[in-house]
Amino acid sequence: MFGQQLKQLIELLDLEALDTDLFRGISPQSGRDRIFGGQVMAQSLVAANRSVEDERLAHSFHCYFLRPGDPKRPILFHVERTRDGKSFSSRRVTARQRGEVILDFTASYHATERGLEHQLDALPPGEPEGLLYEDEVRAMVEREQGPLELDDRRFELPIEVRTVGGLRMFETDVSEPRTETWVRTKGELPDDPALHQAILAYASDLTLLVSAVHPHPVGMTSPGFRSASLDHALWFHAPFRADEWLLCEQESPVASAGRGYARARFLTREGRLVASCTQEGLVRYRPPEGR
Repeated sequence: MFGQQLKQLIELLDLEALDTDLFRGISPQSGRDRIFGGQVMAQSLVAANRSVEDERLAHSFHCYFLRPGDPKRPILFHVERTRDGKSFSSRRVTARQRGEVILDFTASYHATERGLEHQLDALPPGEPEGLLYEDEVRAMVEREQGPLELDDRRFELPIEVRTVGGLRMFETDVSEPRTETWVRTKGELPDDPALHQAILAYASDLTLLVSAVHPHPVGMTSPGFRSASLDHALWFHAPFRADEWLLCEQESPVASAGRGYARARFLTREGRLVASCTQEGLVRYRPPEGR
């Protein structure tokens, strides 16, 4: 049904239940020095989902990245059932390592109901295209370090990511603070809509902050440049499948005081807006002396 990378992601999202509203998660041992933010967000959403006892789905979540996570250590997720109303439920999740909170996460759930509907733009976004994320990263590494082994899979993702015109993470020429990126899982998923939401949460942290760097003459690997996610919010507007192409339109309206703000919207190939996302992150540039 799906490849090894996607299989591993689904396994990471199958948290171990330790007690009522207490779960344990692990991270892939891929050589990273810190946990990918999209992973711990997705795992927190799964933990919150486990405490919602009817068929309500998340309609939004908000979170703060408080400390970098250590991928060599398990993560403990504690869920607080803050509210259960007639139509809405709220949950808070704290993700901890070594007794310290690394992510503070809140989610809101809504029972399905009929209501007013509208959408500003409904034009179909066209055909998926763009440079594959892994190819762009490999090309950058090979420019810096020389040819890689054919079986080097350090940069493979469970998500197929293709950015129109290339993501240009490592380029230093100035461009508009906008990107258009196509995303879908590398394989077919089960029909569980909560799983599709968790995987979109994972994918939403992959490329969003790059748009905040484009207007500046630096790249993500420039000496003296540092980036990190600070907070993240995602709203789910309509049903979708994460194993079918979604166009992620990303832009960064502003950066200041060492922080960049970015927002995105996810559209189906038919032009339906199914999710929106915002993020603020550290975009600190302190060029080495003499530059």
